[in-house]
Amino acid sequence: MTIARKTMLITLTCAVLAMAGSIAMGAGTQETLSVEEREGFSIREISDDLFDRMKEGNTYKEDCIVPREDLRYLLVLHKDKDGNPHQGEMVVHKLIAEDVLEIFEKLYDAGYPIERMVLPDNYMADDEIMMRDNNSSSFNFRFISHTDRISKHGLGMAVDINTLYNPYHKIVTNDDGTTEEVIEPATGEAYLDRTRDFDYKIEKGDLCYTLFIEKGFEWGGDWTDRKDFQHFELPSEITEKYQQQYTS
Repeated sequence: MTIARKTMLITLTCAVLAMAGSIAMGAGTQETLSVEEREGFSIREISDDLFDRMKEGNTYKEDCIVPREDLRYLLVLHKDKDGNPHQGEMVVHKLIAEDVLEIFEKLYDAGYPIERMVLPDNYMADDEIMMRDNNSSSFNFRFISHTDRISKHGLGMAVDINTLYNPYHKIVTNDDGTTEEVIEPATGEAYLDRTRDFDYKIEKGDLCYTLFIEKGFEWGGDWTDRKDFQHFELPSEITEKYQQQYTS
């Protein structure tokens, strides 16, 4: 995989700050890093104000071992299904920041619908509540259950898009041989039928899928043991060195 590297400096104009509203205010004053010169799209370091917000909102938990310096704050524009523009925000790992920014820029230009994009801190990092609200996000620190391994969202190396309409689904076999169905969010059950047409649906071969795959991401909708239609992540061979670095 090649991680795109563009190096151009941008400063958000007053017009974009006004559009961003409380999002821009939450970012605080901070340096803008290595992004294409375009209003509404930027990469920033994690400011003190934003870091406080992430700690209070529980995405940067007390046991978080991913360094603040390895995370980046993205401001991107996105359009809803009616074509209305919104200022979105997302925290990702610095490794994918420029690629993800470029992806969202292309999605915006094409009018690809993304309904909501605010930090998980707005939901106190509660995945179920956030997914029910169809929020798109990335970084939310956590270890994989019963392990000392950081999840890819915990690394900021996975991105979820239009989560309500692209749910996670798995059949789990219990120790006694019985099975149970896991759907996340629970309110997304109706959207497991991928033969239906509905707004905010991610399909194999569509623009969102294509752009992430071109940047070396894997799509959870391609998995065979489970389906995670909202989910794009870097392959483990890329993320493993960071797992080792942060947990050693």
